[in-house]
Parts: sequence; structure tokens; C-alpha cells
Amino acid sequence: MNYQIAVEGTEFSFPCDSNESILDAAQKAGFELPYSCRKGVCASCEGRLVTGQVLVGGENPDRILDGAHDGLPFCKTWPLSDLLIAPKRIEKIDPSARKTITATVFRVLRPTPDVTLLHLRFPAGNKVKFKAGQYLQVLMDDGQRRSFSMANPPAEKDGVQLHIRQVPGGRFSEGVVSSLCGGDKLTVELPYGDFYLREESSKPILFVATGTGFAPIKSMIEDALRQGTSRDMILYWGARKAQDLYLASLPMRWAEEVENFTFIPVLSDPEPDWVGRTGLVHKAVLEDHPSLIAHQVYACGNPAMTTACREDFTKLAGLPVSEIYCDAFVIGA
Repeated sequence: MNYQIAVEGTEFSFPCDSNESILDAAQKAGFELPYSCRKGVCASCEGRLVTGQVLVGGENPDRILDGAHDGLPFCKTWPLSDLLIAPKRIEKIDPSARKTITATVFRVLRPTPDVTLLHLRFPAGNKVKFKAGQYLQVLMDDGQRRSFSMANPPAEKDGVQLHIRQVPGGRFSEGVVSSLCGGDKLTVELPYGDFYLREESSKPILFVATGTGFAPIKSMIEDALRQGTSRDMILYWGARKAQDLYLASLPMRWAEEVENFTFIPVLSDPEPDWVGRTGLVHKAVLEDHPSLIAHQVYACGNPAMTTACREDFTKLAGLPVSEIYCDAFVIGA
């Protein structure tokens, strides 16, 4: 059965079938809501049900909710009536801007045993527009998909760079990526995601990353530097060990060359000779910035970190909810 979904405070509305999630229906209709894992884990797509009845799935037994409720994961919420909803954000997008391309493997680098830097080239004449921070999906032979952020800035339109962490037993990261060579082909679809740099703001930026969450933030920083931004930028990159900061030399160089950029690595389980910051990366941010009222934050990495950033920065440091953008990397097989 088909229902109509209206968005509070806007003129936006879209149809949604009872067997599709609100997130899927919104994207099909050309709207972008905040989202990341699509599994009900990261809380990125959570929003408010104002009126109507819905079915909410997840790890707990399915629930039927009627009337006003907060914290609904729209990726796991299906309509049972017409609805009025209030997502964190909603934007109109152009679905025709998304392209499916057969890309060629140009370069494969492995800076650490469990991270692969994959450089793909597009066929001649195939240039794709994307925003710094967005991601693509790799289409696998069995119909499955894997999502990876573009690590290169949008000005480099003839290909993409991906940072892929190996998952033990992973169908793609271990089964496919480990054997890729120059000249191999991968089918990709892009762009996706609302995690991108908001260029209209003049606020100082705090970037917070863990692991390969550095990839989209690298894209954002390189794009900002290319455009000569005057905004102050600080990157906090968290990891267990120093070797897990697989491209640390790059932000170190930015910090040396760019007056308005600062790099702060943070290790949670450092070696004895480590002389830098230690502990949880979001705690390091709060230690340095007890007030975030005037900042804009981009956090990318494991869901525990992005959730902690969203909750602690807004509740403890006064960061406006509208000024934090998160992309949670949920490990897939």
C-alpha cells in the first residue's frame, strides 16, 4: 500500500510504499536525509515522527508506533499510514547526477598490512561530479554492494581514491581487494551521502576521524585548501597505535605548510615511546574545546566515536545540533 510522507516545516512530500523504508523512499523521490550505515546502528538517520503510524525494525522485536516519537531510524522505519516527519536535515537532490561506471584499477598501495589505498580511473570522457566527503558503492557480481568514501577532492573528476580496511574473511575487502592488480575492472555507482563540506559557512572546522574515516575528511581538507579557505581547521585523528595512522605524514605536511591548519593525532593504546595525545579522540577534542558553540564539526569513523561526538559535543560543549555532520563506518563482510 502506498502512503504519503510530508516533512514538517517544508513543502516537501514523497510517496512511500508499506514495504520500503522512509529513507529509501525519500532517496527514490530525490531527497537526501542524513544517513550512514543503513542498518539502524549509527543513529545518523534518526528523526522524529510527528503524526501517523509506523513499523520500526531493528535488533529488538519490531514495534508499531502511533503518534509523536523521537529517535526513529528512518532506514528501519516503514509507514502504516500517511506520515508527518521531522528529520534532522533534508535536501533536494538530482537523482540523474548519479552514474554507474566501469572503472579501471590504476594503482594499489598498502601502507599498512590491513589498509589498502585503491586508485581507480574512469573511462575517457566519464567525469563525475561529487562533493568532498561523499561516497560511492562498489557493485559486486552477486548483487551485493560495498560503500567507500572518496578520498580525493572533487577537482579530480577522472577517477577516485578509496581507503579500504581489510576485514578478516570479508567478501570484498579480503576476497576481492587483496588480489586486485592494475588493469582490473570494478563497477561503481556515485555519488552518495550527505556527509560533505558545507562551504557556505565561515565557522572554524573541527574534523574528527578514526581509522579509515580519514578518507572523506582528506577529501574535504584538500578541497578546502585548493579553494584557499581562510577558515581555521583542526584535524583530530584517533587510532590504537601510531602505525594505524596510515597516512600521518600527509596531515603533518599540511600543518607545516598551512597557517590555518592543525593536526592532532590521538592514540588509545600507544607504544611506550609515544609522546603525543592519548585516550579517546572525542575526549581530546573536549579537553581542548570546552565550548563548541562557534564551531562546525565533521566526524567520521566507528559508530561509537560518531555517536559520542554527537551526544557529548552538543550536550557538554554547546555545539548546535545543526553544526555536526557524522558518517559512521559500520564494518561489512
